[in-house]
Amino acid sequence: MGERIDFRATLTNPLIRQNPVTLQILGLCSALAVTTTLATAVTMSLSLTVVLTLAAGLVSLIRRHIPDTIRLIIQILIVASLVIVIDQVLQAFFADISRALSVYVGLITTNCLVLGRTEAYARHHSPMPAMVDAFGNGLGYSFILIVIGAVRELFGKGELFGYGVLPMADAGGWFTPLSLMLLAPSAFFLLGFLVWTVRSLYPDQVEAPEHTPPLATGPAE
Repeated sequence: MGERIDFRATLTNPLIRQNPVTLQILGLCSALAVTTTLATAVTMSLSLTVVLTLAAGLVSLIRRHIPDTIRLIIQILIVASLVIVIDQVLQAFFADISRALSVYVGLITTNCLVLGRTEAYARHHSPMPAMVDAFGNGLGYSFILIVIGAVRELFGKGELFGYGVLPMADAGGWFTPLSLMLLAPSAFFLLGFLVWTVRSLYPDQVEAPEHTPPLATGPAE
């Protein structure tokens, strides 16, 4: 009997309800490091989504022929090969953005989101569901990076994609850039706010407490 997959849910659930960044806390390094501008956030998002989708499809195609003892090595090899291609394309056609992303494109190889979806989903499903799941998770990851990148660039520089949006004070306007937005702590705060917002909308995502505090007792008589 063939797989019965709800493609719509598989594609849309990772956007908010099962977002890999806010729910599973995956891919934090890039979420914090490459979101100082919207351009780098978008480029990183596209790169990871392409790598994740293609890797999931390839792993799914050969899943019945991969020995369990070397499956992680094969998966990493597939992902690394795709990352090399993406990195070379960026260096050839988007040199400035490639320099801004620095080593973080290469780190897609070890991104927990990529390895997690290939190991947990693509290895157990046929290519089409695997690629839909991977694409949906890539979109969810991209959504978080783009939101954080847009907020940081807008309030840190008054720009989006390098174009002025807010009237700068030194040019007679009213906006003074918030330099804190371009530093790593701002990404932590913004990500924390997004996690809090999503878990406020979906209380079932809140983890159960690890221990129950003892009941308060009155003074002994």
